[in-house]
Amino acid sequence: MKKWLVVVNPNAGIGKVSRDWGKISHMLDNHGFDYQAVFTEGPFHAIDLVAKNIHDGFRNIIVVGGDGTMNEVVNGIFKQNLLPTTEITAGMISAGTGNDWVRTYNIPMDYKQAIEILKRGDTMLQDAGTVSYYNSHVESKRYFVNMAGLGFDGLVAQKTNADKARGKGNPLMYLKHLVGSLYSYKSCRIKITVDGHVMSDKIFSVGIGIGQYNGGGMRQAPDAKPDDGLFDLTVIKDITKLSVLANVRRLYNGTIKKHKLVESMMGKSIRIECETPVLLEADGESLGNSPFAFEIVPRSVRVIINKKPSGLGV
Repeated sequence: MKKWLVVVNPNAGIGKVSRDWGKISHMLDNHGFDYQAVFTEGPFHAIDLVAKNIHDGFRNIIVVGGDGTMNEVVNGIFKQNLLPTTEITAGMISAGTGNDWVRTYNIPMDYKQAIEILKRGDTMLQDAGTVSYYNSHVESKRYFVNMAGLGFDGLVAQKTNADKARGKGNPLMYLKHLVGSLYSYKSCRIKITVDGHVMSDKIFSVGIGIGQYNGGGMRQAPDAKPDDGLFDLTVIKDITKLSVLANVRRLYNGTIKKHKLVESMMGKSIRIECETPVLLEADGESLGNSPFAFEIVPRSVRVIINKKPSGLGV
């Protein structure tokens, strides 16, 4: 039995992983990793690959891909019923489009530096979230480990993912769709219940963070701590298109909560109901429609982190 299972998504980063896998595997060999690589063949494949290989004996997983691949690996860890999820360790070599999960942990995009962090093996237990949602009136459930977004965020993610599915895209793709979607999107009245506290207002978007970043570097949940047992909500109320454009910088520099039409909350259990169905994304993956129910699963995923960030920029 090899020590590491390496889950490789060749399509991540619009084919970047496919192009770079030879280089990455050579670096893993040079660093002495004893591993077996498995390759995903389409959406949701990583979930089944991980669940099966845990039953076959693997306990240490390296994700080579983007935030969506990490999301599927985590869902595979929760899908298996052989072991507690905390007995499985997951680390990441990030080569996707957004690369947001690694930003909270200051893990570089540089392959060699990321592999050195994996080699050190420093871990922590981070929270996961569950979200229930609807697809064609059928309720579904998904785990996530970084951030979920709904309303405007859900629409932008849907357009971005459609481009990626067609093999188109670049690091600025999310920003392009953010601007382009302003003309078609309309705010709607949403009821948000957080640990029993009810808020009802006309809402532009809601970000629900375990990690701090989404959209390829936007710091939409700047106060989120991935192991505090709480979701960090950023609620953007009905806002003009001009104001959105004028405040995009706040999304990147972490000051979005200072805007007068932004409200923040923290909680463990969230229920969201809307007058009209709104779209959801989690860890960058387009999922389904409202209503939504979120629950935190505290310190349930063991991940390899960068405990020595000095000199390692993201």
